[in-house]
Amino acid sequence: MFTCDICGQSGLSEPDMRTHIFYVHEENENSCPICTLSGISYDELMFHIETTHGEVEALDDGKMISSIDKEKDPDSDSLLRCNESPERREFEVNKSEVENPEEFHKSYSASPSDDERLFKQHDRMHESRRLIPSENVNGEFSGAVWVQPVPKPSDKNNEESKDGNHCGNSEESVNFGAPECPFCGLIGNSGGDLNEHVKIKHIAMLETPQKGYVKQRLYACPMCKLVFENWHILQEHVELHLTESRAEECVLADHQFAQQLQEKENRQSRSHETQTEQEEFQKLQKQYGLNNCGGYKNQALQNMDRAVCRGQMNPAEYHRRKAEVMESLAKGEDDGRTKTLGLMRALNEYYQRSGTDMKHVYLCAETDHYHASVGDNGWGCGYRNFQMLLSSLMKMEQYKDVLQDLVIPCIPKIQIMIEEAWKTGFDPQGAASFENKLKGTRAWIGATEIYCLLTFLRIKCQIVDFHQPTGPSGTHPRLFERIRQYYSSGSNAALRLQPKVIWTNKPPIYLQHQGHSRTVVGVEERNNGTLCLLIFDPGNQEMQKLLRSDITGMNLKMIRRFIGSMKHRQYQIVAINGILSAEEKNARKYASSILTAENVP
Repeated sequence: MFTCDICGQSGLSEPDMRTHIFYVHEENENSCPICTLSGISYDELMFHIETTHGEVEALDDGKMISSIDKEKDPDSDSLLRCNESPERREFEVNKSEVENPEEFHKSYSASPSDDERLFKQHDRMHESRRLIPSENVNGEFSGAVWVQPVPKPSDKNNEESKDGNHCGNSEESVNFGAPECPFCGLIGNSGGDLNEHVKIKHIAMLETPQKGYVKQRLYACPMCKLVFENWHILQEHVELHLTESRAEECVLADHQFAQQLQEKENRQSRSHETQTEQEEFQKLQKQYGLNNCGGYKNQALQNMDRAVCRGQMNPAEYHRRKAEVMESLAKGEDDGRTKTLGLMRALNEYYQRSGTDMKHVYLCAETDHYHASVGDNGWGCGYRNFQMLLSSLMKMEQYKDVLQDLVIPCIPKIQIMIEEAWKTGFDPQGAASFENKLKGTRAWIGATEIYCLLTFLRIKCQIVDFHQPTGPSGTHPRLFERIRQYYSSGSNAALRLQPKVIWTNKPPIYLQHQGHSRTVVGVEERNNGTLCLLIFDPGNQEMQKLLRSDITGMNLKMIRRFIGSMKHRQYQIVAINGILSAEEKNARKYASSILTAENVP
């Protein structure tokens, strides 16, 4: 927007400025800002001011001020006359020159001095303008041109002359403005020079309105406040704004949509992971009997009910078996329905008459085999292996005093015994993992629970952890060698019948691996140096076949395990080697707060 520097009107657009200058400052009549004279043109107004209103004298700071004698014109606005400085007296206007304005303009335009003049307009009473003479500014004025510089603070200070009089921007001083270009700010001596400059320099802005001229309507953009002369252009401009806005909205919408998709995918992924973890945990709970679906008693009754429904068991047998189960649970003793006796003697007899390719055969002490029943099928292997160990220990004289005529307990009784060991302080971490409860569950037990229970019974034992393979193709040759050393060492490794078959007084070894546990009852050392373990598996219900007198090597496949057939990543064994004193039992109880094992390798 433009501001007219002649009259001070502001807020004008370019077309409005053209019209304002033409009608107000070229054709309209002007009035004198000092006296009451009016109805004259701009050139006549300038001539009137220069010839009527006082002399023009140069000040010592380079300013020019018009002074009016109060005595000559008391009705007009009075001006203080500032004394001339002695150094700047070369620019002075005489009365004779003022009486002849044309010569005054010619001389003033032809040879402008280096002095400055300051005029004050009527509508800017307190605004001073410092004029600097220049012979040529952009080559536009024929005469002298005055350029308006940036005002300095020193220009506002009062000046003192030699005789002590003051001059400045006092209310008694009245300055009036020289003609100034409203477009570029250049200042000339007369209106003619200003008109010539405007017509040459700004001719495009002074087009004369045609007859019947109507003020052109302007259209402002409602979004960025730009002004347009044509509403079509404004429409295109606004459409650009809307296009940009729609593009930004589309980008923002796409970004938000992408974020929503990502958040949805993350939620689905977390939900799927949570569901998968929950399912895996439930599978583990079910696998290890921690899903609160009942213990030995419930499973036994449920399986017998299914057998009756399938016709595999008649009702009379069902009731008889149910009564036996309830009696066994009440006594805490195993009913003996899954026990197989005399296996170690049968093996000894077999190796006595055959096995020509054997260098040595080491057998443990007499051990009974216990297999799973309808009440513990799928989870009771650890309990059945403990029954095998206990059956061997109860037949050995050195352990009878410690066991105090203990009978083979049923599985719920074994669970109660382990809970009692936990209550006395054995294996607090293991107890916490089972929430201190085994009875009435189908929880699996492993090497640590067997160790704690044997130690609780004052049976000296040791856990040996084969935590990684020690041979090619994931095999464990050091496991086989360690078991051979166990049976071949000590004074109890007495020879019986033939040196080739060694039936020791060593208890069997508890063998644990991922998902299952078994009992090692012996080891074969062949002529070629290979070793083969003899294993009682609780999952095998056909061990009675080994009691026949005509057994062959084919029958022994169910208990033989070679190095190449045992490739689980980790194995643990619990080896029994004596009796604990009361002090040793207490020491091991306190040490069981952090159970440790011998690691191989």
